[in-house]
Amino acid sequence: MRGTTAFFLLSLAFLLGTLLATAADVSQEAQLIKFMSSRALKRLRSRPTAANEAEEESDPWADPDTFAHLPERCKGLPSGGSKLADRILGLPGQPPRVNFRQYSGYVTVNEEHGRELFYYFVESPYGAASKPLILWLNGGPGCSSLGYGAMEELGPFRVNPDGTLRRNKYSWNNLANVIFLESPAGVGFSFSRNTTDYDTVGDRRTAEDAYVFLVKWLERFPEYKGRDFYIAGESYGGHYVPQLATVIMSMNRFPGPALLPRINLQGIFFGNPLLDDYLNGKGYLEFLWSHGVISDEAWARILANCTFTPSDDWPCFVAAHAFQKGNIDRYNIYAPVCLTPSKNGTFYPSSDSMPGYDPCSYHYVEPYLNNHAVKSALHARVDTKWTGCSDDLAWNDAPEFMVPTIKRLIKNGLKVWIYSGDFDSVCSLTATRFSVNDLNLAITSKWRPWYTPDSEVGGYVQQYQGGFTFASVRAAGHLVPTFQPKRSLVLLYSFLKNMLPPADIPDSWRSDFGF
Repeated sequence: MRGTTAFFLLSLAFLLGTLLATAADVSQEAQLIKFMSSRALKRLRSRPTAANEAEEESDPWADPDTFAHLPERCKGLPSGGSKLADRILGLPGQPPRVNFRQYSGYVTVNEEHGRELFYYFVESPYGAASKPLILWLNGGPGCSSLGYGAMEELGPFRVNPDGTLRRNKYSWNNLANVIFLESPAGVGFSFSRNTTDYDTVGDRRTAEDAYVFLVKWLERFPEYKGRDFYIAGESYGGHYVPQLATVIMSMNRFPGPALLPRINLQGIFFGNPLLDDYLNGKGYLEFLWSHGVISDEAWARILANCTFTPSDDWPCFVAAHAFQKGNIDRYNIYAPVCLTPSKNGTFYPSSDSMPGYDPCSYHYVEPYLNNHAVKSALHARVDTKWTGCSDDLAWNDAPEFMVPTIKRLIKNGLKVWIYSGDFDSVCSLTATRFSVNDLNLAITSKWRPWYTPDSEVGGYVQQYQGGFTFASVRAAGHLVPTFQPKRSLVLLYSFLKNMLPPADIPDSWRSDFGF
């Protein structure tokens, strides 16, 4: 019987075992799994009532009056710095002939609490004055856009094992000017002087703080006011990105007395997102079964015991955990993994089967960002111990279903693209397809392959009513710009040009990309 002491203790032990097994893992994968396990535990302890379920299915971000207090928060709030002071003269270990400007520093988003968000901004080396502005948000919740997004995925540099930097040929700043925001406070170098903020954080405050950050950042960089602006992200960014877009669109229409600068939001572009807790669980398990990780017998037991709705109970939980995955990277089930340190203390990849990809890269990024000289160059607080993901945040609000929010953004005319690396099991292509189907949009351009400038199939794409676009990225894991940097850049190019990636590559594309 659900709710008995024996049941609760058993479920708690099982879940805590999962958490403890990943306690030393600071990756985004571990952070997302811990978050989802915590939510599963809450559901096991208290089955949702019909009223709760109806509330969960509604869109809690639909009322624009929810954000009526934001003009007051933005009015007269000092940003805490200046553009000149934030200019990076050079990062330790960076290669010669860096031909773009870099900035980093803090923006105060709540003066009373002393809440400050840290950003790293790179301009494009080619025509920065005419290129759009992109804000990149990593997920978690609670993981760093600087350490992951900038240093391991789409930023201009990658960190070498010896602590030097090398250029990323496929950096997104080839096509746009890019801000990497460490959000919320408590992540990376971002902080609050009132530590109770770490116990009261959630989706809503994260979105509101990010909006205040943008307003103040644009005061610091006024040349970007009115520039075409896009929000991009991944993973738990499936919450962050559409929620921030909702705040911006609401505030752009806000008729209040304190007129705020209109943020020229053109679209959102996010990958391998967490959109629906239940469908994500179904997609995760179906993906593993379809890729040979789960046996037919185990899959049959899952289907016999799980409905993938709030009504699922302990038998489903047991069936869904009764198989062995082995030592694979759940973010890319075909990628090599980083093995435990050898006798001399160095980490090493299990194989070199993916040229250009190093699964141990985080172990170079963390010491690099904790180097005193690097912190000084970044204008970060030198007494901060930087980590990739924060364990200090108690997440208080997060809708379990993001489809209503995304559907409303599409209805209101925003360009929305979702992409999915097809080797990721955690936020799988399978799961995302379930959520895309729940949008109930008519197909306007049927599923077909798209190509890279070297005539490889980069993935598959389909477009829907209202311009909504869903694309897969072939042979990519959860961190698409890490596993397939060229393909991610081609897809971004298509998004910014507002056209589907082509079924064949025109010669003009080859010249644009330098291939």
